[in-house]
Amino acid sequence: MPRFSANISMLFAERDWLDRPAAAAAAGFGAVEIQFPYDRPADDWRRAIETAGLAVSVVNLPVGDMLAGGPGLAATPGRQAEFREAVETARDVAAALRPANVNVLAGYPERHGHARGRCLETLAENLRLAADVMGGIGVGTVVEAVNTVDRPGFLLSTSEQALDVIDRAGHANLALEHDFYHMDIMEGRLIARLEEIAPRIGHVQFADNPGRGEPGTGTIDFPAVFAALDRLGYDGWTAAEYLPSRTTEETLGWMTGG
Repeated sequence: MPRFSANISMLFAERDWLDRPAAAAAAGFGAVEIQFPYDRPADDWRRAIETAGLAVSVVNLPVGDMLAGGPGLAATPGRQAEFREAVETARDVAAALRPANVNVLAGYPERHGHARGRCLETLAENLRLAADVMGGIGVGTVVEAVNTVDRPGFLLSTSEQALDVIDRAGHANLALEHDFYHMDIMEGRLIARLEEIAPRIGHVQFADNPGRGEPGTGTIDFPAVFAALDRLGYDGWTAAEYLPSRTTEETLGWMTGG
């Protein structure tokens, strides 16, 4: 079976934030990831995670106004200075938490009037910067594609698009964050696509489709997908990033075989 990480921005939400790492460890996870760990001191996170005996799989780079409907920072022309500040913020947090990877979210610049070609150039330039800075502290950098049903206008919506911008950036410390939920919506053929791109993947996330719930609530054959990850030699973290239909502990049958 893969090495499982819990996205505690979505899982264990029944608990206070700093109690979630201990809950994840008790449930059998080996790592946690936090979407945006910037609203409390990094040392508080570090202590909670170290006490639980866990690793950190991923944190996201700050995204500016993206969560409020803005274009975001990573691919928006003219916001490179803000992106550099975001990288510096993430570097300080990553130095404390030691995640395996930092994820860069491309955002919605086209939706705000920017030409796609220039956005992709900007994203490649910014990915190169982030990969260089994070590589200096031994942390990887990943970028993901997001489905445009849930997130209309997101700049990268297929694994091919994400890999293309990684190739444009041309940095050895860049890889793909591959989310089975998003890619089942946008591409389907999950196992066949894994067989094509497995060496390019630096991090995996999952939820079932439709509904973004836990495995077993939708149509994805997770035993087959997890077996394919093992067969293809993927050795990174595989992160549960779903919306639990009940308390988190009640949704973990997929991990225990129950």
